[in-house]
Amino acid sequence: MRNKTSIMVLLGGLVLGGNAWAQGAPAATPAMLANACAGCHGTNGVSVGPSSPTIAGISTEYFVTVMTAYKKAEWPSTIMTRIAKGYSDDEIKAMAEFFAKQKYVAAPNQKADAAKAKAGEKLHKEFCDKCHEKGGASSDDGGILAGQWMPYLTFALEDYESGKRPQPPKMKKEFDVVVQNHKKEGLEALVHFYGSAK
Repeated sequence: MRNKTSIMVLLGGLVLGGNAWAQGAPAATPAMLANACAGCHGTNGVSVGPSSPTIAGISTEYFVTVMTAYKKAEWPSTIMTRIAKGYSDDEIKAMAEFFAKQKYVAAPNQKADAAKAKAGEKLHKEFCDKCHEKGGASSDDGGILAGQWMPYLTFALEDYESGKRPQPPKMKKEFDVVVQNHKKEGLEALVHFYGSAK
C-alpha cells in the first residue's frame, strides 16, 4: 500500500512540475514559428522545391490573407489547411512579419522559353501589372510572381482557372480576359515570363 501511495505522489509531483514548467516557458519566437514552414518552403522561406512557392519577402498583409484563407478552408490545399488551423491569429501575424523581412531569392536554373516569356511579358503589362508591379517582383499587392518556381505557378494558375482557388475581385476580370482570349497558351506564357526572372 505504501509503495502504491508513493508512486501516486511521485506521479502527481511530475504532472504539477511539468505544468509549472510549461506555464513558465517562454513563448515561441517568430523565427521558431517560421521554422515549421522550412520543410516545404525552405530555410527562411526560400523554396528549393518546385511545387512550393518562396514566401520570403512577401508582404505581411498577403501572408495573413493566405494563411487565413487556408485556416478557413477557403483555398484548396493538400496540407496547408491543417497546418494553418494550428496557429493563432497572433502567431500568423508574427510569422508574416518574420517572412516579410527575409530576402526573396528567385528559383535557380529554370528553363523558360524566350519566345513564350516575351509573349507573357506583353500579357503581364496589359493585364497584371496594375497589381503585380515591377514585372511581378513587387510584394505590395499580392504574392511575388517573378522568379517563382514554374511548376508552382502552373498549379496556381490552373487552380484559379478551374475555380478551386477563388480569385480576388480585382483580379477576376483581367484573368478571365486572358483565359478567354489567349487560352492555356496565355497562362503558359505568363508562367514562362515570371519563371524567366532572375
